[in-house]
Amino acid sequence: MKMINAIKNLDYKKYCLDNRINDLFGLDLKNYGKIKRKLETSIYESVDPKNKIPFVAELDDLARLHFLVRSRKVTTILEFGVGKSTLVFADAIKKNKEEFGEFVKNNLRRANPFEVHSIDNNKKWINKCKEEFKSKLLNFVNFYLSEVEMTTFNDRACTMYKKLPNICPDLIYLDAPDQFNVPNNIRGISTVSADRLPMSADILFIEPFLLPGTLIVIDGRTANARFLKYNLQGNWEYNHFLEEDIHTFELTEPSLGKFNEKQLRFCLGKNY
Repeated sequence: MKMINAIKNLDYKKYCLDNRINDLFGLDLKNYGKIKRKLETSIYESVDPKNKIPFVAELDDLARLHFLVRSRKVTTILEFGVGKSTLVFADAIKKNKEEFGEFVKNNLRRANPFEVHSIDNNKKWINKCKEEFKSKLLNFVNFYLSEVEMTTFNDRACTMYKKLPNICPDLIYLDAPDQFNVPNNIRGISTVSADRLPMSADILFIEPFLLPGTLIVIDGRTANARFLKYNLQGNWEYNHFLEEDIHTFELTEPSLGKFNEKQLRFCLGKNY
């Protein structure tokens, strides 16, 4: 797929400058240092439930998400986990609306065009992100506070949010829930342990409603990505970008009809 090569060959510094990604977070590129990098963390930092300090913005990850939304002409985003990515998604969706709004309105059947729908189970974190948003971008985001619980999918232990937005996204970003924010257990098993792993099954629940061309992006969470890979039933093209530490799934099935066909041709063209 051309999208895969595009991610590999993306000039992150140029893309940040051209789209002012760093300005969204008040970052000076001169002081930021190398853009394409992975921050060093201690052995337990990412699985420490007492750590309430947000990680610094990783501009390569954020630029990549912005690029995917813009290059694929995404109209509706479902995001699991509110954060810096939410602001980047809002900016990219705003630019898509400015460039493609009239065409989408007159030619495609999209009930939630140019909207970001972001779910989290932490009310304080949602409110903090709202406060940090630039007012004009806030209009493009719908925030959802939902409890999350341990449950099962095909008799396998996993987590699910109790309530999801009733939308049809063409891009899904999985970066939540935090494994330590799941209150219950199944037969004594829960994700609340440094030795456990995030294991979200929400995407499996809504899979029958997803349209051909839908893209799933997972930030890290390799065990969770493998869980999805083994349980998704459609024809999904899967890629693991080791250096970038992300996973992608793209639903590469034939179109469902003329409206889906129009969307595929408009958004992905010959890339699909």
